[in-house]
Amino acid sequence: MIKQFTESDPMDRTRFGLDEWELSENSYSAHDLGLTETLFAVGNGYLGMRGNVEEGRDAHAHGTFINGFHETWPIRHAEEAFGFARVGQTIVNVPDNKVMKLYVDDEPLLLSVADLEHYQRTLSFRDGVLRRSVIWRTPAGKRVRVESTRMVSFTQRHLAIMTIEVTMLDDAAPVVISSQILNRQDGKDEYHVRAAAMGEGVDPRKASGFESRVLLPEAHWCGDRRITLGYRSANSQMTLAVGTDHEIETACEHTELIHADEDTGKMVFRIDAEPGVPIKITKVVAYHTSRGVPVRELVDRCRRTLDRVKEHGVELQLSDQRAWLDEFWKRSDVEIPGFPAVQQAVRWNLFQIAQATARSEQSGVPAKGVTGSGYGGHYFWDTEIYVMPFLTYTTPWAARSNLRFRYNMLDAARRRSAELAQRGALYPWRTINGEEASAYYAAGTAQYHIDADIAFALCKYVAASGDEDYLRREGVDILVETARMFADLGFWREDGFRTFHIHGVTGPDEYTTVVNDNLFTNVMARFNLRKAAEAVRQLAATDELAYQRLVLRCGLKPEEPDEWEEAATAMAIPYDPVIGIHPQDAHFLDREVWDLANTPQDKRPLLLHYHPLVIYRFQVLKQADVVLALFLQGDHFTLDQKRADFDYYDPITTGDSTLSGVVQSIIAAEVGYHELALKYFQSSLFVDLADLHGNTTDGVHVASTGGVWAALVYGFGGMRDYNGTITFDPRLPDGWPSLTFRVTIRGTRLRVDLEHTRMTFTVEDGGSAAVVVRGQDVLVDEAGPVTVALDGQGPRLTDVPRLRTGEKRPDGTLITATVPAATTA
Repeated sequence: MIKQFTESDPMDRTRFGLDEWELSENSYSAHDLGLTETLFAVGNGYLGMRGNVEEGRDAHAHGTFINGFHETWPIRHAEEAFGFARVGQTIVNVPDNKVMKLYVDDEPLLLSVADLEHYQRTLSFRDGVLRRSVIWRTPAGKRVRVESTRMVSFTQRHLAIMTIEVTMLDDAAPVVISSQILNRQDGKDEYHVRAAAMGEGVDPRKASGFESRVLLPEAHWCGDRRITLGYRSANSQMTLAVGTDHEIETACEHTELIHADEDTGKMVFRIDAEPGVPIKITKVVAYHTSRGVPVRELVDRCRRTLDRVKEHGVELQLSDQRAWLDEFWKRSDVEIPGFPAVQQAVRWNLFQIAQATARSEQSGVPAKGVTGSGYGGHYFWDTEIYVMPFLTYTTPWAARSNLRFRYNMLDAARRRSAELAQRGALYPWRTINGEEASAYYAAGTAQYHIDADIAFALCKYVAASGDEDYLRREGVDILVETARMFADLGFWREDGFRTFHIHGVTGPDEYTTVVNDNLFTNVMARFNLRKAAEAVRQLAATDELAYQRLVLRCGLKPEEPDEWEEAATAMAIPYDPVIGIHPQDAHFLDREVWDLANTPQDKRPLLLHYHPLVIYRFQVLKQADVVLALFLQGDHFTLDQKRADFDYYDPITTGDSTLSGVVQSIIAAEVGYHELALKYFQSSLFVDLADLHGNTTDGVHVASTGGVWAALVYGFGGMRDYNGTITFDPRLPDGWPSLTFRVTIRGTRLRVDLEHTRMTFTVEDGGSAAVVVRGQDVLVDEAGPVTVALDGQGPRLTDVPRLRTGEKRPDGTLITATVPAATTA
């Protein structure tokens, strides 16, 4: 008998509230500043501000980041070899505008030592505003109410707005508010240094530091409550300007002082505060960046942005922000009634995708968005596999923008492929400017699967959106060049019959590197090759002019599509008939199995405690590899094969990657392990909110937030989108009364209401859409909702035997672990 789902809530509810539309903090703590700075960050995909306190003091890491604004530096290899990545790229901590220091009777407000009668900080998912309310009793016993707001605009890409309102509650006092811009590239403040400066261990997930000054000052100016600063980065030569305007509203007497130099700007208000009379400062901020436009032009752009806000007013920006988010939630919300902690966490995760992608606009989506410096601000394959599905089915224009970012990198990918002695294009595993930035090729450059991941996201977008125009003009070039690379990378082997093999690659699992016939790489390359051949043939048959242009652009030869199709058909897909599973690669089963059950928690994650060569000798996974293939290419595997593969790999998957749990949840749901699916979903849902991996301080795990949506829609909702057909075979968890989500299919937005006995589809916007529910064709249009009866939940846990710890697999090896602990799942 399956237990009813009981909501497990790993958050401290004495401190964090439970409103389903906001994240609130009801008491201040200086012990986990890195965590809360990330959780309460605000951003729009271009500009991001960490949740540092307004006073600028007590911080884990101050941070204001702009997507794609980076510095370059030479990668120094201990031993050189041809083709190694040469130039590193790291996101830059740009001048910080968040600081608005407060002094009462010349005593500073310092939250870590302040006598606080009241404290609340709230991040609203409805209007995207971070609010804080404090009642402070000063050392002299005077009570002061301090209220502040912070917003990064979704509608104005370069804009942020902050306010602080101070009211003396009982007594008069001299009050000083010092609004500042500070250029502190290392993330330090005047009083504290980051843990990394105090001997923190090596962690490849963190950003590299800089050895010399990055932002070289080129302009500074102040006057009429406005300050502007301008910089050029030392090596990348990128340029940046920042400007800020101020307004004061108060009936109290006050004076003003303004100052700017190369690295600071200060607007100081000195007020003779009277009890009960509020003092409100509004700070409007603009950032503009470029790959080479002169600083003076960027300063002018900042001025225009500030002038526009001054002309139209701050209230219009706030109302536009609310309207933007209203539309976002109309097309994106996922509802789980009856479980407020789950609902709150789901919406926080979805809101983070908006903050990472809304205005990225032909830039990539950094692994940490614009909430922190983790992974150096780099873009990975994570975007295409974990973030793009959400964008494709909720915000297609944003998905298209991200594909254009990859298209704009195509020339650099061609150069990289040639450097590695291959035809076509090879996209970098990690990058900001299009060049490979991974110094460790075994777990980086060797992940050739990124080409297929990009092709996969492109094809899914075109199928779901119907955007054939993008495919004809740009997308087909990506498909051609990535297919060329795989066709050249692989080779033919004659062993009774011809098979096509790909050797010397690394799959998504970074604990197993440079292997032959990695299953994930091969099945995704097969998809890439077939889709490229299909796209070229379709273009030749339907648009002769566009086809000829493609031939000229890419030097396409008539015989190439046939070669790609032949390689795809003959692709080697590892399978062991004795054990009855798909090996992760050709020699994976030859290795010893790692004893995860007896690996101490203080030795996790493995990559921080064991030399790579130790890890590479064992059957142990950082993240689901074959299981991810079972999901993305699920129409090529039977349910029995999926169950057998899942049974084998789940116990040896450490979950050291935040990308793993969501995929394990999806496949566990499909094969009938519903309790296990919920456990993986729960651990993924709270990856950042409960800091389950111990590194949320470096920023939000954006791919994981996209994976949460996937676990809900693909896992419990049972959606699949193979070959352009949308199908549903739901697995609603026991204990959940219903699940509601939205998907946009070729311009029509469907609301899907799932209950245990039925599934209802309603057109919310657009015309009609066709789907299939457990083999039944369903057409939904504006005439009204369509309800489909469900004849059960598919495979049930009680019907599916599962090997447990201590039992033997068919090959005689012992099962050594089941679900990873919550701290590592």
